[in-house]
Amino acid sequence: MALDPVQLATFHAVIAHGSFDAAARALHVTPSAVSQRIKALEQVVGQVLVRRARPCEPTAAGASLVRLGGQIALLEREALDAARGALTGRARVAVVVNADSLASWFLPALADVPDAVFDLHTDDEGHTAELLRAGTVMAAVTTEHTPVQGCRVLPLGVMRYLPVAAPAVHAAWFAGREPADALPDAPMVRFNRKDVLQHRFAREVTGRDLDPPVHCVPASSAFDAAVRLGLGWGLLPDFMAAADVEAGRLVHLAPGRHVDVPLYWQYWRLESAVLAALTTAVRAAAATALH
Repeated sequence: MALDPVQLATFHAVIAHGSFDAAARALHVTPSAVSQRIKALEQVVGQVLVRRARPCEPTAAGASLVRLGGQIALLEREALDAARGALTGRARVAVVVNADSLASWFLPALADVPDAVFDLHTDDEGHTAELLRAGTVMAAVTTEHTPVQGCRVLPLGVMRYLPVAAPAVHAAWFAGREPADALPDAPMVRFNRKDVLQHRFAREVTGRDLDPPVHCVPASSAFDAAVRLGLGWGLLPDFMAAADVEAGRLVHLAPGRHVDVPLYWQYWRLESAVLAALTTAVRAAAATALH
């Protein structure tokens, strides 16, 4: 039996908006209609698809249908717009992006796509493709260069990070010592437990895994502030740190060394006008900010 596209789009709306009531408002139907569509889809598939939690989440069986439902909803909206010759409403586009990109070069790209509303997610760049793989988002800024099934991938450039510290931290832990000798004991600032950049740099310098004192600061602006205030050393994007290193407000811990993170744009393989416009805008914004 073929899957009903209306039921699939309703299923995607429940997952995207987090509840049956929110999906009903987005689809301009009653919560009862949403519930009936989901039950009918579950009967066809023969599996429970939605975990009735707060927010609603797909079950293991439902996860495979999230992306399909979202693709149908997007293409249906664009087809209606084309048939009617006017916009019926802005398409909702879910995107996941790493925090440093979101805090710097990514948002201007969204301003160049006025015919969409955006549902932004943040995660470590090494994990953003997981949401794309699950169908939760339509596009991702990621370090994964291998295409997720059903997606296209384009290179964006390299985000370069410099190992820096406030002058007081440098004086207390690094002055008169080689970085390899100081890094095992010097306090470190990392974004969260998924963030491995600082540990990667320390391993490259020392040749071994380290376990120094670590502050977790899970916001880009707060992370930057934590390094500047002297909680510990950390890796900052070069466009945020270079001028302060030159002015003496930050100290480069290993001049000539840096960490490069290649970034890629992965997005659903659909002939979608809004995804095409977003891709063009993202590539243009990245070209001005990344190496």
